[in-house]
Amino acid sequence: MTRILIIEDDVTLSDQLANLLRGQGFNIDQCHDGQQGLLTALSDKFDLILLDVLLPVINGFSVLNQLREVKQTPVMMLTACGAEEERIEGYSKGADDYLPKPFNFTEVKLRIDALLRRSKWASGATFQQDFVKKAGDLQLFRHKQQVLYADQEIILTPIQFRLLWVLVDNQNEVLSKPYLYQAVLERAFSRYDRSLDMHLSRVRKKLVAAGMAAERFVTVHGKGYRFS
Repeated sequence: MTRILIIEDDVTLSDQLANLLRGQGFNIDQCHDGQQGLLTALSDKFDLILLDVLLPVINGFSVLNQLREVKQTPVMMLTACGAEEERIEGYSKGADDYLPKPFNFTEVKLRIDALLRRSKWASGATFQQDFVKKAGDLQLFRHKQQVLYADQEIILTPIQFRLLWVLVDNQNEVLSKPYLYQAVLERAFSRYDRSLDMHLSRVRKKLVAAGMAAERFVTVHGKGYRFS
């Protein structure tokens, strides 16, 4: 059974989410402060974490930052509506998606389903072939969700891995943002949504730190991105 951890200090909202998701067949754990949420996330195995930003003891960004040092569990941040700075900071620390408050519970379910599908895709759970891609010193292994560059392991979140896989799979082709939103994030493109840019920036930063030339990630203004 798919396990989801909800880290949310609003007990009423947390219970509403928990009841909704249990009704959909998910196994739910709940924590109401950042410290307990982090300890729970680190000590057990979850398929997805719903993480509020404004938490007592330790805020959501600190929880995410410490979690990412150890685990790559998919994380959906719960943020205040219109809080663009919160979303940008969340993505920069390794969040996979965000959900602005107040939210529609139908959208919650759809976004969770999409994030879980992307996570399973990255691990190779839904494919039986084509598990390895190579581009010079770069190697991607989908069944283990592992990335190596010059024999150095690069740790990516499931969405970051999927983004890199799609770019490498279409090497030297310009991929439009609308296409990448559908292929990677499974939602329609919005010019006000910077989530794809943040994911790509994070992937580029990690690979450049390992020795890859930054020029291999090309931004084609007005069109999209290309991996060369």
